[in-house]
Amino acid sequence: MRQTKALLLAGAFASTVAASLPRGVSPEFAKYYGKDKFTCINNPNIVLDLAQVNDGSCDCPDGSDEPGTSACAYLDPLSPPQPLPGSPSGSTNTTPALPGFWCENVGHVGAYVPFSYVNDGICDYDLCCDGSEEYARKGGVKCANRCAAIGKEFRKAEEERLKGQERALKRRRALAKEAVQLRNQVQERIVKFRSEIAGLEKTRDRLQKELADTERAERGKVVKTGKGVKAGGKLGLLVSLAKQRVDELRETLDKVLDHRDDLQDKVDELETILRNFKEQYNPNFNDEGVKAAVHAWEDYAAKTADEKPPALQDADVHSVLKEDSEENGVNWKAFETDDETDTDVLYSFEAYLPPFVRAYLHEKLHAVRVWLVESGLLADNSGSTTESEAVKKARAALQSAENDLNSRQNSLREDEADLAKDYGADDIFRALKDKCISTEAGEYDYEICWMGQATQKSKKGHGNTSLGRFDRAEIETADEEERTDGKSLGKGPRTVLRYENGLHCWNGPNRRTDVWLGCSEKEEIWRVSEAEKCVYKMEVGTPAVCEDNRKAAEGGKDEL
Repeated sequence: MRQTKALLLAGAFASTVAASLPRGVSPEFAKYYGKDKFTCINNPNIVLDLAQVNDGSCDCPDGSDEPGTSACAYLDPLSPPQPLPGSPSGSTNTTPALPGFWCENVGHVGAYVPFSYVNDGICDYDLCCDGSEEYARKGGVKCANRCAAIGKEFRKAEEERLKGQERALKRRRALAKEAVQLRNQVQERIVKFRSEIAGLEKTRDRLQKELADTERAERGKVVKTGKGVKAGGKLGLLVSLAKQRVDELRETLDKVLDHRDDLQDKVDELETILRNFKEQYNPNFNDEGVKAAVHAWEDYAAKTADEKPPALQDADVHSVLKEDSEENGVNWKAFETDDETDTDVLYSFEAYLPPFVRAYLHEKLHAVRVWLVESGLLADNSGSTTESEAVKKARAALQSAENDLNSRQNSLREDEADLAKDYGADDIFRALKDKCISTEAGEYDYEICWMGQATQKSKKGHGNTSLGRFDRAEIETADEEERTDGKSLGKGPRTVLRYENGLHCWNGPNRRTDVWLGCSEKEEIWRVSEAEKCVYKMEVGTPAVCEDNRKAAEGGKDEL
């Protein structure tokens, strides 16, 4: 209530002050016009009578003596330069002391209109809703005061804008909270991965030692070759390869025999068809093609009539296809040696020794053999061209541990890089990462994925075109007029996301996209344009860049 009364008093005071001021003077410049004489604002050496203010003659080089007329409208930074002694620039090409003609707009918001608009015969209600700039009624134009209706509509729109801004800030606070949780999850994973990596490194070192010990132990073993085990020499290897080759040839012959039988069945069927065709066709039917086919069959039948059956009988082939054994084919067991070896002699001798002597003998022989092998004095003739089961298991365990370790190390590097990445103030874009928004524009759909990729999609099925991947975020200054729908960048510093290295343009550079961000209640693409060849500009609204004025005031700085 007190605040309302204070506003009413301030308004009444402003109206009283305005009533005593020359036309077109705002409260901001009231202090220059309340004296008996008027001194030009930027030229204090020029003193005028009050009657010279708003008399339609531009007496001050800065135009300050004509706040309510268009007499000094030619003083403008865009005016053609004409000599004007006393002006800051020495010509008419200068900035006047006053921003413009002041419209009080009671019931709405006061505003300046350019001096050239004063008494031009046009009602400029968008700036001067009270119509005071057309006080002379030039051309019979009378601008009614519409500030009550315009002000009411403005306050309604402003109230809705503030509500939307509050919803956007609420959404931003939710995104910031989610971003904190996501960052904490990454930090927790990093701690977990580091702990797991430390344990896996110890496991890997232990398994490496176990593998080395196992290989060393296996290298010194003296293994008895029993019956049925192929000899490790060249003869044993030759027998093994020969047996394998014979098995392969037997399988191939079996397949060839099946294929031959299939072809023979087809030949028999075709011969039956042609034989019936010859017997049933009408010889009086004058068809040269039919007659040629019949003659060809007769020639074929004459040739094959005297053919002898093949000397190779099926029984002979089937006997070859039988598995080798002692009764059929090659007896491979006969080539497996059963001769007694030095290893067999050792095992036969140790059978007569007491158990403790046998164990002692094994231990010493094993140690001596390992030493001789590792010293290079004895060849490593373990009798096997492959690793033992113990070595295979030790190596598999080590490989599994190394795979787990590499996986954890890769995950750790990814999370550490993600944690160091710039996601904006409060890590806000972490909550939006990999989420996508899109819009239609002409023949294409445009999609932007936060911290991901920008894409142009053809509506005619011509495929997708990469417009770049996210590279970095920067701050640039926007200079756009506010739109009535609120979907504009406005004026001031704005966050720009750079998407680089898109698909290469024909006879041009790689495509790239600059994503300019403005405050909005939800994520949406406002506009897409091609600023220059293969360089795209997207204006995108998001609550992520909305400023929380309360937080900024508490922290002493802007949020973004």
